Amino acid sequence: MSRCLFQQNEDKYSVANSQAPLQAGEDEHPERGTWTGKFDFLLSLLGYSVGLGNVWRFPYLCYSNGGGAFLIPFTVMLIIAGLPLMFMELSLGQYASLGPVAAYKRFCPLLRGLGYGMVLVSSVVMLYYNLIIAWTLYYIFVSISATFGGGGKLPWSRCEPPWSTDDCFMPEAAEACTSQNMTYFKGRCLNSTQMASMGLTIENITSAIRKPPAEEYFNNHVLGMSSAIEETGSIRPSMAINLLLAWVIVFLCLSKGVQSSGKVVYFTALFPYVVLIALFIRGILLPGAKEGILFYLTPDWRRLMSAKVWSDAAVQIFFALSPAWGGLITLSSYNKFNNNCYKDSLIVAVSNIGTSLFAGFVIFSVIGFLAHELDVPVASVVDQGAGLAFIVYPDVVARLPVAPVWSLLFFVMLLTLGLDSQFALMETVTTAILDAFPALRNFKVWVVLASAVFGYAGGIVFTTNAGVYWLQLMDKYAANWSVLLIAICECILVGWIYGADRFLDDVQLMIGPRSRLWRFFWTWMWRVVTPATLFFILVFNWIEYQPLTYGGYVYPKWANVVGWVIGMIPVLVIVGVTLNQLKDPRRRSAYDDDDDDDDDLDNRPSYQRHIEGRTKKRKGKRVWRRAKMLLQPTSDWGPAARNPSTPSRTLTHTPSPGPPGGYDSVRDTIVLVNGQPMMVQPSGSSGTSQKLPGPSILKNSSKTDLITSQQV
Repeated sequence: MSRCLFQQNEDKYSVANSQAPLQAGEDEHPERGTWTGKFDFLLSLLGYSVGLGNVWRFPYLCYSNGGGAFLIPFTVMLIIAGLPLMFMELSLGQYASLGPVAAYKRFCPLLRGLGYGMVLVSSVVMLYYNLIIAWTLYYIFVSISATFGGGGKLPWSRCEPPWSTDDCFMPEAAEACTSQNMTYFKGRCLNSTQMASMGLTIENITSAIRKPPAEEYFNNHVLGMSSAIEETGSIRPSMAINLLLAWVIVFLCLSKGVQSSGKVVYFTALFPYVVLIALFIRGILLPGAKEGILFYLTPDWRRLMSAKVWSDAAVQIFFALSPAWGGLITLSSYNKFNNNCYKDSLIVAVSNIGTSLFAGFVIFSVIGFLAHELDVPVASVVDQGAGLAFIVYPDVVARLPVAPVWSLLFFVMLLTLGLDSQFALMETVTTAILDAFPALRNFKVWVVLASAVFGYAGGIVFTTNAGVYWLQLMDKYAANWSVLLIAICECILVGWIYGADRFLDDVQLMIGPRSRLWRFFWTWMWRVVTPATLFFILVFNWIEYQPLTYGGYVYPKWANVVGWVIGMIPVLVIVGVTLNQLKDPRRRSAYDDDDDDDDDLDNRPSYQRHIEGRTKKRKGKRVWRRAKMLLQPTSDWGPAARNPSTPSRTLTHTPSPGPPGGYDSVRDTIVLVNGQPMMVQPSGSSGTSQKLPGPSILKNSSKTDLITSQQV
């Protein structure tokens, strides 16, 4: 950001060096804290960006959008949509050392609602996201129980009467019937006489609904799913207990902020890769794995001409890296000032592509095996989302030797993937609270505890019989187009209002100077390419919008209306905060023109209409001037602490002598700092060299007299 600095010719002061250099190892922000380990931030960022979507959504999108050809639009969208937003938000948070709410309050007061919108999105998502962690905990306990007390058999490996229906299909039982020249139907072996008496034909039997035991176990036993969203039912005790345990884990890991979560991520961010490698080795040794992998990678170049393929790629990378949720700004706000956030963003972006691609090999190797076992095409067993994680994959591992061990590894991997994302969501909310109320930083444990209690109370509805319907509703609407709108506003703010060149100057203060080509690339990305891409995604999503469904269930209209309302809340908050900021609290001020001073005298009826017209015109001008003023950063926008390696930015000026009452180029010059007029006093008035205004939280820095925009 640009600053005008004044300096006496022999004394060298600046905003940056007005504080004594930090000693080695000294905490830059003792009140907020910083990452304590060298790789704490990088692993936290990796865990936040590489989540469940990389494992249970990307492989499905890849095969359904052209196989290996899908990697082309995916990579392109990473470069033009995902990476620019990630780099922008990491730089913003690291520069200000503030969470999204406090950062935007200083960065652009008029659009401070962007920070509130981000925190609202994270708050809603963390409510239902932890339920997925609760599901994984349930399956982990079941896998442990099967290992030590279940005879080595997983409960969903066969149809059990308490939770299975007549549609439950066991391939082993069907094979046994076939070996006896009988036909398997609805859990029974029928001969030709029985089939005739029941009026059954071969067509009736082959077209009958067949559900794997894993599906019925998940829907009927784990979820106790009702038939519609209106049928709320009761709270499932097992799910409520596991959800409580999930929140306890999150609380314990975040109770001390980044100092505690930064250590946990060394396990939660790296362990999934260990499991993925183990599952990959096991998967490629299974029969049918080759067919599954070929099905996954075989390119269909014609699909690249479809707009939907490019839209799917953009949506996947956008929601994989999770910009505009506030998590990236929050995590980077605990960085040291000179951390190379640019390199971190590149590492995480490349890791995201690599993890997604590798996860596809793992998933489709076992899906190929399942298709081989069922003697059906691969396309008939592939799935995505919760269906892949809690139905298809459990069905596969149930057929493997030592099934409980592989099941345990898989669900622990899902647990660690989910926890990393949940940590960032929760940290976004608590950081916003602590930045808004700094006095609470000494009670961070209680703030985290209160947030966890709120999260558990808000998520209890998802443990009911209709909980999965509400989860799908939230997942579709809560963080969809509202997040895209926030991201577009961010690009406009940084690229056009604040200025991409100005923002890149700030970035180079942290990571060092870069080439002109580098600056040109990022300038055009933030100003044109990225917002245009996001706008394309937004419009395409609206055009292709379809009411929500879950399996064969179609949601009622009122449920979709509720979803739209939930999605609109962050946008309405942004608009409401913006309008509130534009309210002029003054009845009269220096903004009013001098020729308006006699308006109060012109109160005769013949002038009433003329006066009202001029009043409205003046009011419009005041609103416009106030908007322009609030679009500029506040006077305390800037680094929270000065990094010793940052070069001094000073100008040399020798004041010219003049008569005491005459014009003085220093005394009478108004210096604009971040769009705020600042009056620089001459050195003679204080007897010492004058330090220019900088961030208000800098220590030992004297403050000059601030002339606000209203007084100029």
